[in-house]
Amino acid sequence: SLLPPLLALLCLGAADPSADPEEPWCPYKVGGDAAGARLCFRPPARGFQCSARGCRAHRSAGGALVANVLRNGSVLLQWGLRHWGAPAPRPSAALRGFLLNCSWDGTYTRFPCDSVELGAACRDYLLAEAHGGVRYRLCLRPRFAPPRPAPPAQCVEFRVEPAAMRDIVVAMTAVGGSICVMLVFICLLVAYITENLMSPRGGRAAAAAAR
Repeated sequence: SLLPPLLALLCLGAADPSADPEEPWCPYKVGGDAAGARLCFRPPARGFQCSARGCRAHRSAGGALVANVLRNGSVLLQWGLRHWGAPAPRPSAALRGFLLNCSWDGTYTRFPCDSVELGAACRDYLLAEAHGGVRYRLCLRPRFAPPRPAPPAQCVEFRVEPAAMRDIVVAMTAVGGSICVMLVFICLLVAYITENLMSPRGGRAAAAAAR
């Protein structure tokens, strides 16, 4: 019978030695997904820090939710439980997940983004493509098992810089740096001419050399 070898292969495939139990995958569902809110998984972005050169961080009023707006137009959301007053030492015992709601300002009204349901192991989420030049508002709420009530949501607002504006800023920075370098050289040249050719001593030296 081929059944025992197949079962052995399945067991070996399920036991992945490279899997790290300390970093579980983040399961999530996108409410407005055209595929019917199918379940997806993403690895956690542990250890990410927003650098001043390529990122701008926006924190919610309560401090639990942080939106890291990257230079490429994507937004990495990070959050923790201690700002919601989660019980210690095992806050995940009653935690059932998170609910993320998104909206952005249009010209005359506010448009809803896709709502996302995230698992209890999730501590970050990536908005891969955000509209440039509009103001976003994202609210995150943890969900606990009864009888514990759901705490209030924490919200963060930010504006993504348009891609064209980012290119203009980079180009202006490069041009401005080149102009500054040219001005420095011109000032040094003028100072050299003034010191060596226009002074009386320099004029007498030039006349003596001519004789």
